[in-house]
Amino acid sequence: MTALAPETYDEWYRTPRGRWIGQREAELLHRHLGPLPTDTLLDIGCGTGFFTRFFARRQHPSVVGIDADPSVIHYARRHAARAEAYVVGRAEALPFPSASFDLTFSVTALCFIRDEASAVREILRVTRRRFAIGLLNRPSLLWRTKGRAGGTGSYRGAHWHTRREAGRLFHSLGVRVSLRTAIHFPSGGLLAHLVEHVLPSTSPWGSFLLVVGEAS
Repeated sequence: MTALAPETYDEWYRTPRGRWIGQREAELLHRHLGPLPTDTLLDIGCGTGFFTRFFARRQHPSVVGIDADPSVIHYARRHAARAEAYVVGRAEALPFPSASFDLTFSVTALCFIRDEASAVREILRVTRRRFAIGLLNRPSLLWRTKGRAGGTGSYRGAHWHTRREAGRLFHSLGVRVSLRTAIHFPSGGLLAHLVEHVLPSTSPWGSFLLVVGEAS
């Protein structure tokens, strides 16, 4: 997802802005996945493990993070929160049996995968009950500042989805989904915090677009 060193990338989540954005996205994931203490969870494209650790700390011991980059997996293993596991592997060819996880989730990793349809099919294959996939939302303020002309910084090369495009990707596979958004003002200032409390997650303008569905 990013050319930044794992330490540099993970440090962003400890800045005031990064902490707020990460927490908002993680809470939205948790709310719509609704994990039970006994559920098994898979984080696809886990990067340095921020969201994997979030679920592990929420008393979900059976959490696995997977990423194609060995360097971020090495970092995630060294900074594990509890007993979560980390595996090197590609989203387009997940090394797990079918229906092997109760819940699966992914945060913006799909935006950097060329063959996203194959990745989605793999996610659906290993999901037993429910999935939640976070995408970058094209009609958002974040796209205006970070996504134009191929993107800047860690967003370079990212694919930004519209709600219609995201829905069509899953509907083509016979899966019905619901869409939610968050992070309407990505600056993370006081106005951003206030807006998040006022606007519903059904608003189309948040920069974080969450696709939620049930396994068939």
